[in-house]
Amino acid sequence: MTTLFIIPVSRRAAAWGLCLSALALGGCSLFHPVPKSAPPPAEALPPPKPALPIPKATHYFEVDPHSDIVGYVQKTLIGKDDTLPDVARRFDVGYEELLTANPGVDPWLPGAGREVVVPTQFILPAAPHEGVVVNVAEMRIFYYPPHKKGEPETVYTHPIGIGKIGWKTPEGTTKIVSRQKDPVWTVPKSVRAEHAENGEQLPAQVPAGPDNPLGQYMFRLGWPSYLIHGTNKPYGVGMRSSHGCMRLYPEDIAVFFDLIPIGTKVTVVNQPYLFGWRDGRLYLQAYAVMEDDSRNWSKDRKRLLANLLHPQQRGKIARHDEEIDWQRVGDLAHSPRAVPVPVTGASEGVDAVIAQGLLVENTLPEGSNWDGQSGLLVDEKTFNELLGGRDKAPAGAP
Repeated sequence: MTTLFIIPVSRRAAAWGLCLSALALGGCSLFHPVPKSAPPPAEALPPPKPALPIPKATHYFEVDPHSDIVGYVQKTLIGKDDTLPDVARRFDVGYEELLTANPGVDPWLPGAGREVVVPTQFILPAAPHEGVVVNVAEMRIFYYPPHKKGEPETVYTHPIGIGKIGWKTPEGTTKIVSRQKDPVWTVPKSVRAEHAENGEQLPAQVPAGPDNPLGQYMFRLGWPSYLIHGTNKPYGVGMRSSHGCMRLYPEDIAVFFDLIPIGTKVTVVNQPYLFGWRDGRLYLQAYAVMEDDSRNWSKDRKRLLANLLHPQQRGKIARHDEEIDWQRVGDLAHSPRAVPVPVTGASEGVDAVIAQGLLVENTLPEGSNWDGQSGLLVDEKTFNELLGGRDKAPAGAP
């Protein structure tokens, strides 16, 4: 006889609930995706590059009595909107010397992030360390303030614009005879004639103000019609862009105006090749020979080089002649780079010197004369017009 077990309704409902719960739990594993394993930990980001040092102004130095060299070679990275004229103004160097240090670099499109050389190390010209010394081949001015016996000798240096072909800046010795703030420019007849040929009429006088080519400050020299002055076109500094005068960035002439007294001796030399000693080694700093330099550098370079030296340097070099790498001297003369390079001993070449240069942030140097804002550069078109006209000689010019 079969026995039937009757489950009460309430108990049956409870049993169904248990079954449904089991199915639901089973469904989580049957119909839902299995969780993925935890992703591997992200690779650690490389540490940020250390900040580059802020450049220091390189226009004022204490002169080591045992060395002919001041300053140091710098390098910097081109900013997004930078041109080489921007970098030149920022670091207080001239347009041509910056181009010489960076052959092949487009001055208007150098390329953001590109490393460029800033030539801020200088062999002092072979001239007495007295008053103002100008090296036209270098397009640079040096001022040696008077100093008492026992005090260190110091020197200020800045880039300058000089006379274009046909308006050559004179060489020799003169002195500062006067100085003037906010000068009026009395335009020479020869300059007015030159501009008239180009369809531009200049007035007999240009009053003080933003349109005055003399800028805000002027030194008059013992040579009639020749001046050391500022400019309303700072992009012409470091180029052959004047009618024979020597022009400085506005911020540099402002400092010189208060610093250099009337009566100061002025010596102008033309030395494309500068020799100097440091730590027992002879260095050469080479610039391009000026187009109107009458000396035949390709024919008798060694004799001409000797003529550029101080008498004491000549004797010292003669004693070390066998140590000098004259092949390197010739290479530097043919391909100048505007930085001092050793030419004695087992010495490194120009590329090694530049590689050892200090990489600095592309920003206004500490102690700069400029505020980084006033007198900014003009557009490329205006600049190229200046470049196109800088080598034009006036009618009847020598």
